[in-house]
Amino acid sequence: MVTTAPYGTWTSPVDAEAVAAHDGRPAFIGVIGDEIWWTAPRPAEGGRRALVRHRADGTEESVLPAPWNVRSRVHEYGGQPWAGTVTDHGPLVVFSDFADQRLYAYAPDHDTAPRPLTPLSPVGDGLRWADPVLVGDEVWCVLEEFTGGGPTDVRRLVAAVPLDGSAADDRAAVRELSDDRHRFVTGPRLSPDGRHAAWLAWDHPRMPWDGTLVMLADVTDGEFTAVRPLLGDLGPDVPAPGRRGESVAQIEWAPDGALLFASDREGWWELYRTEIDGDRAKEPRRLCGARQEEFGGPLWNIGSRWFLPLESGTVATLHGHGTTALGILDPVSGDLVDTAGPWTEWAPALAVHGSRVIGVAAGHRTGYEIVELDTCTGRARVLAHRHTDAVDPAHYPRPEARTFTGPGGRDVHAHLYPPHNPDHTAPDGELPPYVVWAHGGPTGHAPLVLDLEIAYFTSRGIGVAEVNYGGSTGYGREYRERLRGQWGVVDVEDCAAVARALADEGTADRARLAIRGGSAGGWTTAASLTSTDLYACGTISYPILDLAGWATGETHDFESRYLESLVGPLAEVPDRYRERSPLHHADRVRAPFLLLQGLDDVICPPAQCDRFLAEVAGRGVPHAYLAFEGEGHGFRRADTMIRALESELALYAHAFGFERPDLTPLDLRS
Repeated sequence: MVTTAPYGTWTSPVDAEAVAAHDGRPAFIGVIGDEIWWTAPRPAEGGRRALVRHRADGTEESVLPAPWNVRSRVHEYGGQPWAGTVTDHGPLVVFSDFADQRLYAYAPDHDTAPRPLTPLSPVGDGLRWADPVLVGDEVWCVLEEFTGGGPTDVRRLVAAVPLDGSAADDRAAVRELSDDRHRFVTGPRLSPDGRHAAWLAWDHPRMPWDGTLVMLADVTDGEFTAVRPLLGDLGPDVPAPGRRGESVAQIEWAPDGALLFASDREGWWELYRTEIDGDRAKEPRRLCGARQEEFGGPLWNIGSRWFLPLESGTVATLHGHGTTALGILDPVSGDLVDTAGPWTEWAPALAVHGSRVIGVAAGHRTGYEIVELDTCTGRARVLAHRHTDAVDPAHYPRPEARTFTGPGGRDVHAHLYPPHNPDHTAPDGELPPYVVWAHGGPTGHAPLVLDLEIAYFTSRGIGVAEVNYGGSTGYGREYRERLRGQWGVVDVEDCAAVARALADEGTADRARLAIRGGSAGGWTTAASLTSTDLYACGTISYPILDLAGWATGETHDFESRYLESLVGPLAEVPDRYRERSPLHHADRVRAPFLLLQGLDDVICPPAQCDRFLAEVAGRGVPHAYLAFEGEGHGFRRADTMIRALESELALYAHAFGFERPDLTPLDLRS
């Protein structure tokens, strides 16, 4: 029986507990012998990342019990936190534990407990490690070492950690393979003959999607010699034609010793191949023609993998325009054959084993699963982390990919999720409320996949519009660079353009539009509320609210100069920093808002929320502030996610004027 009820009041089996239980996805897949390993989210266990082992016989286990948390804090966003190999005692895995950031070694079939490989440091935030590879009796990886108490008092380099534990209490036992001439580095990739090591490097103020270098070293008796830049953003003396820079997102060695890399030198991240000729690289050859697609992405997490070579000489690669597919590329002919299946988005987390490719993929009707492709047969199957329907899938949203027109006629890409519930319909003539979602980054992307958090709202009669505003990835460098110097302008305008278009076409109720986002999306939300009266309310999560504060010590080193490209150099355009900051325009906020913040957040610290709330206090704007102990940048604990989601729905009930007797009303202050 279908019940007629106002939008927002529909009853739904998609509750906040189900959303929290299914939050997160598998990540950092790798192969040890014939086994597949990865890290998996555990929201019910304090948000830790478990290390999971999938044996060749199909059995599966979580290798380390709580509170072990396999997660690196390098760059704060982390990266590949583990590596493994096969020994006489079975698998040996080396991993970074989140609590102390030390590297540990563990042979689960032999050891009783993990043993530390690296020391603690009393300086600043200590020593951190990421993107490891096992080479002989050492672990070669990224070392991030704090040299003082400030977030930017840090050096990074490629280092070698002995597997025998001799460096567990002795920093001097860690060998420095590279120097620290570059501010940021990725882990090394060793050539098949062991004679060369390559890695990526870049420097402030550039972010890795602005410009990176491919560094090459000869490997002589385990030492790096003749270190030199090989490819990429070689600086003002060797500019890429017509480009601000060249971003190489990933490098890998082919079985024949050629170097494969993903570069945006022609405006899209595409795959190239080059041979090493002495100290230099031969002219790179593009492998797949000019397809106007992305074969790479933003390097937020070092160790991300968009492609990997197979022993046959073919290349497994993710690619697409707005969405991603897994294809097998013949680098000689340029032919690309995609994997058949329901998956519309693949995470940059590939692994290969013989003729098999393993990845993490999701679709319109499935969450993220671990998928295995047999390249000999072309058959793909779900290997692990199989999607199971938490509720009747009839309650899932029915998404639409849309392109809207923004200011100046520019395209704005978005994903539309109309209200949908098989048990309910709205009264004739009523238009639904819609919430515009602004993704984080801002150099990021909202994928078109099943998301129970979206279903939580759509199944209650609230539409969602995810906007991939100018600056988003997945649409080439030109689209990505629309945000250069325009953060707080283009993102705000593009979100507003989508909201207005939905109202103009009669899809959404103009009086019941909202906006929400976290991190950079929290910035866009707050900036929207201070610059337009379009929205009836907003949900702001772990945001940036004060540009000048964020640019002068209130964030981590990785993004400490990000604003120089997003806004402009502070010394040159100080007025722009003030003019765009929501903190300095709190008097313009008229709509109710919910502010959500983790108290352990070092990327967008709670101090900015405190200052913003002090400016808003007493101005008559209803608002609520929820701060969560033990949460950092992005929420990982089930209880936090449940409270945040139910509070957000309570805000919409208040602002949109519908009843939700199943919720505790939000304690709004003014």
